Amino acid sequence: MIYPITVYGLPVLRKETVDIDKDYPNLQKLVDDMFLTMYHADGVGLAAPQIDLSIRLFVIDLNILAEEKPEFKGFKKAFINAKIVERSEELESCEEGCLSLPGINEMVKRPKQIRIQYYNEKFEFFDEVYDGYKARVIQHEYDHLEGLMFIDHVSPIRRQMNKGKLSNMAKGKLRCRYNVKTA
Repeated sequence: MIYPITVYGLPVLRKETVDIDKDYPNLQKLVDDMFLTMYHADGVGLAAPQIDLSIRLFVIDLNILAEEKPEFKGFKKAFINAKIVERSEELESCEEGCLSLPGINEMVKRPKQIRIQYYNEKFEFFDEVYDGYKARVIQHEYDHLEGLMFIDHVSPIRRQMNKGKLSNMAKGKLRCRYNVKTA
């Protein structure tokens, strides 16, 4: 099933999410459907709040980038009940976009390296360190679990420059090539 993606302005994107357990109904199907939804929208990551669920779950698949960056080959993961437990002090800037903010791209500074603890869809526990682009994508999706969006990390002047687009999104006035859910 391909879910509509929630767009800026919907309260679910600003709510902190809750942990789930291994008995969450149809968990494997939900994870599979999240990947399918993400692929349909040409994304590399998708968090549960983006499909209107306030649970601590996100998926990432960087395989599409593996031709240019071979280190991304095979990087397809579900992160359940994730907690970032360490962040490096060293920051990196990179342009980000978001399926819930169609048409907006901005430079965002994020820690270059993170340590994250999470469960996969089989509820196997992992404690891993990531850096570079992998760390960036994980942090971007993790933010959704905390009720944050990448636009929260840009300078006030850049936010102001996007105010009209954000206002229109919040009112449901947008064009998008994938199915969205608006206020």
